Amino acid sequence: MSTQPTTDYLRDHIRTVPDWPAPGVQFRDITPLLQDPKVFRVLIKAFVDRYKTPELRPDVVAGLDARGFIIGAVVAYELQVGFVPVRKKGKLPFTTVQETYELEYGSATVELHTDAVKPGDRVLLIDDLIATGGTMMAGRRLLEKLGATVIEGAAIVDLPELGGSARLKESGLPLFTLVDFAGH
Repeated sequence: MSTQPTTDYLRDHIRTVPDWPAPGVQFRDITPLLQDPKVFRVLIKAFVDRYKTPELRPDVVAGLDARGFIIGAVVAYELQVGFVPVRKKGKLPFTTVQETYELEYGSATVELHTDAVKPGDRVLLIDDLIATGGTMMAGRRLLEKLGATVIEGAAIVDLPELGGSARLKESGLPLFTLVDFAGH
């Protein structure tokens, strides 16, 4: 990596796709971060360095469907802790708990296996991007239903103008993001 700060380095490798999936939307595409092995290592190292400290070390990493699986599983592996997927409804084969949340136009439901975490587990909840915060809030509620404590929410990208990071912080969830983008 060059001498530029990690945040700038990662921002330089996030592609902006204008007018996708709808006119006026500036889609922040993280796939270039994953395609380049050097950049991917910098990304993972940024999370691992934060969460290897004793005060922030989780017992489990939970990843939100679907890009949170990519980052979360690798971070869990590097921290030598378990990984659990928070999936979209109907994708998990065992007994689940569900949480429905509101989207801009409608609602969605996420699920978690009932044995995914134990009461008292310290969980890092991770996704690729914070927009409205609905998915992360629903994931948190699922984990808390099972008795776990979400120690922090984490994401690569925050879109602060959409209000999700503010809502998550107002709810009492500490939040860590690597790159902020103005606009959406």
